[in-house]
Amino acid sequence: MQATSKTKGFAKQKESKNKVNLSSLKSGNRVDLPLLIVVLMLVALGLVMVLSASSPSAIAESGNWYTYFRTQCIAAVIGLIAMIVLSKINYEIYKHFYKLIYVFSVAILFLVLLPVIGSGANGARRWIYIGMGIQPSEITKIGLIIWVAGYYSDPNNKIEGIWKSCIKPLIAVGIPIIILLIVQNHLSAGIIIGLVTVIMIIMSGCKIRYLLSLAGGALGVCAIAFPFVKDKLMSSFRSDRILAWLDPWANTSGTSYQTVQGLYAIGSGGLFGVGLGESTQKYLYIPEAHNDFIFAILAEELGFVGCAIVLALFTVLIVRGVLIALRAKDSFGSLIAVGITALIAVQVILNIAVVTNSIPNTGISLPFLSYGGSSLVILLASMGILMNISRSAKKI
Repeated sequence: MQATSKTKGFAKQKESKNKVNLSSLKSGNRVDLPLLIVVLMLVALGLVMVLSASSPSAIAESGNWYTYFRTQCIAAVIGLIAMIVLSKINYEIYKHFYKLIYVFSVAILFLVLLPVIGSGANGARRWIYIGMGIQPSEITKIGLIIWVAGYYSDPNNKIEGIWKSCIKPLIAVGIPIIILLIVQNHLSAGIIIGLVTVIMIIMSGCKIRYLLSLAGGALGVCAIAFPFVKDKLMSSFRSDRILAWLDPWANTSGTSYQTVQGLYAIGSGGLFGVGLGESTQKYLYIPEAHNDFIFAILAEELGFVGCAIVLALFTVLIVRGVLIALRAKDSFGSLIAVGITALIAVQVILNIAVVTNSIPNTGISLPFLSYGGSSLVILLASMGILMNISRSAKKI
């Protein structure tokens, strides 16, 4: 009888352990449905808007309405596959290679200088072609997010004092920003990387007084260095864009042409828009309407209501990213989630600010909606990493 009771007790204990294991297995393999649904909705809407906005340009350039749309569909498929794969790979593996990832993220920026694969246009070299067009800066953005997260979560890095908590990581991130400016003439990517890095540094627990001290010092250095770099920073096209931002109606056929045409599109949309596919501004009035100014076409065709829905989707995505960051199981995962979420939030805010002439015009795409294969693939891949962090996070 006693042996039987022990056997029963052991069986119950084993059954209990199995339940726990099965429970943890289920929680560890759950799919973040809210995040997945929002991402799929944004990708689907992006494909529809690229088809609508790019058709006139595509027919004028190649005689095929679907040229840009087909390319974007291929990028979406590749990106979704990358998202699925990365959502199943434990994000902690990146922590072991974060230094190597940093080196790769910086080195890849120089590939645009290679004569065979590097490509430039309008005074900038930002692309490489290896079977398909790739913008190295998109890879660098994610690589630096992983590096910053790895730096602050590495137990070997005793983060204390202003040097290690602020100055050292800012110098490390400043190197690729300088490369982007000098090698690629890509100021907008540098601005995005800088803003995302500052957000991550703040969320890592760095003391605000350190950042304020550095900001004051940086302003002083900039004031001293400005006479030596003003020709690069304030090149003719940048100064023209600032003047166009201050008074877009002064030169509507020149530098401010794109901005003014975008404002016309937004104003034409009204409450419900002129109808999907019915935009008139996309007929070569807005240059490359399917790229940075796709939000203007969306506003024209879907109106205020359509814009509000898109902003609501981005808000849900950003809030979801913040929740994942708050409930991640470790600081590494939390900081990666912060970086990815900040990257999307910063790009959305800056893109819409450009289209509405709230800030000077600069080349910043709208995540998931603007045409761009490498951007879409990297964004979806980053969503896969975010989903993997969500798998092991506390229940959200």
